[in-house]
Amino acid sequence: MNKNWWHDKVAYQIYPKSFLDTNGDGIGDLRGILSKLDYLKALGIDIIWLSPIYKSPFVDQGYDISDYYAIAEEFGTMEEFDELLAEAKKRDMYIIMDLVINHCSDKHEWFQKALAEPDGEYADYFYFRQGKSGNPPSNYRSYFGGSCWEPVAGTDKYYFHMFAKEQPDLNWENPRLRQELYQMINWWLEKGLTGFRIDAIINIKKNLDFPDFEPDGPDGLAGCWKMVESAEGVGEFLEDLKQNTFQKHNAFTVAEVFNMKDGELADFIEENGHFSTIFDFSAHCLSDGEHGWYDAPAVSFQKWRDTIIHAQLDIQKYGMEANIIENHDEPRGVSRFLPEYARTPAGTKMLGTVNILLRGIPFIYQGQEIGMQNAVWNSIEEYDDISTKDQYHIARDAGLSDAEALTVCSRMSRDNARTPMQWNSQKNAGFTTGTPWLKVNGNYKEINVERQEKDEASVLHYYQRLVALRKSPAYKEVFTYGTFSPAFEHTETVMAYYRTTADKKVLVAANFGREAVELTLAHDICHILLSNMGAEETDTSSHMLRLESCEVIVLECGQPL
Repeated sequence: MNKNWWHDKVAYQIYPKSFLDTNGDGIGDLRGILSKLDYLKALGIDIIWLSPIYKSPFVDQGYDISDYYAIAEEFGTMEEFDELLAEAKKRDMYIIMDLVINHCSDKHEWFQKALAEPDGEYADYFYFRQGKSGNPPSNYRSYFGGSCWEPVAGTDKYYFHMFAKEQPDLNWENPRLRQELYQMINWWLEKGLTGFRIDAIINIKKNLDFPDFEPDGPDGLAGCWKMVESAEGVGEFLEDLKQNTFQKHNAFTVAEVFNMKDGELADFIEENGHFSTIFDFSAHCLSDGEHGWYDAPAVSFQKWRDTIIHAQLDIQKYGMEANIIENHDEPRGVSRFLPEYARTPAGTKMLGTVNILLRGIPFIYQGQEIGMQNAVWNSIEEYDDISTKDQYHIARDAGLSDAEALTVCSRMSRDNARTPMQWNSQKNAGFTTGTPWLKVNGNYKEINVERQEKDEASVLHYYQRLVALRKSPAYKEVFTYGTFSPAFEHTETVMAYYRTTADKKVLVAANFGREAVELTLAHDICHILLSNMGAEETDTSSHMLRLESCEVIVLECGQPL
């Protein structure tokens, strides 16, 4: 593998609306991000990913963009964004933004022109299709529920949307539309942006026949992803996109990719792949329900471990993926991947260690570094997320009671990750002096940055040491380019793996069980590099490694035994 500038970096995702509000309107802003750059630098962050800050009606929290060239006034101004670029550069940090080009807002100028002239040139920027006998062109259910087809007033046509009806899909078959998008992307890169996180990109290629599929729900509709899976040739669009934009600027790109076909991974992340990297969602897909959140299975430790191991072994054949515990579209990882007894500072550190030291680019989501957890939700009215509201109604329609449906949403809602960042124990967790746009998690007095900054044993200080270890001169090579190989797979509760280069071998071993375990080592212990529990007391001359419940140890291996 040729070495690239981004291979040894650590990234941090900011959800701007919930990060820090400096003007008291209850919405996070660019000035808030600017004020915390030194905090992120101290954490060891190199790349900052900003979720959408473009002008938007915020039907889907900014993923419905009405002007690709403008900053939403809720977040600030373009001058403040330019200041953010400059201040990040001073600290040797890079800014990437969300790139949402499968769809735009129905308030975008292009779509407004399309509605005004349904047979005109701008209608071909979207998918306007004739209905069938007074019905939509096909029987697809959108990701947010309901038909993917919305009537165009005054005509017998419908327009296509895979997400909310206010998010019409863009027609990538139209070369003029593609050039408009490429021009916009290059404008941002020339401004000084380092790259993009690319949203829902696999969806840009449609099966233009829009065939019906066998219904998979009581609404008589079929999930729209079935159409995506039936489409061929997305790689041609992705190569055209790369060559006309990213490649010209040596940009870093991380794509959100679902529904990839067998054998396509190399095309996405190999040396000359479509993107620098893509996210590994394999563990997150373990809690996908057949019909929705209400029948989502619990994630067992063994299944989670096997899935991570399989993904790592597969990925390293081709390139690097981006590793996450959580993001803005997922519930908090501590509440999802740890059993209740492990949702402690020790368990949180353990989960973080296992993830951050995997092969790939680590992405830390805001609040993860202090161990933020899912909130307690009391009614559906407390939620803002469009997807959560849809899933609540799906659960109710499936026969669940209000309380049962709320329990499902509490476990799976995206709003768990969107509650305001917990800075201190003051009102609203120090996020705002006004009324927060979304409620603050009730545990903010126990879990917050200020408290943890004062406590050397905190999750935050541990994350700082963990990131510093990954990036340290002595171990950066092994944690960046070292091969991944699993260890102690025969155990019931241990997740362990080696990272290995020609001259170093490091073991990461974590006990997710309730009881202590003893492991027979295959190598001498050369050095204890990191532990969440008193590793200095470990006998480095012993060939046995004892791990308490929720203990993780990172050690450099010596000679084979």
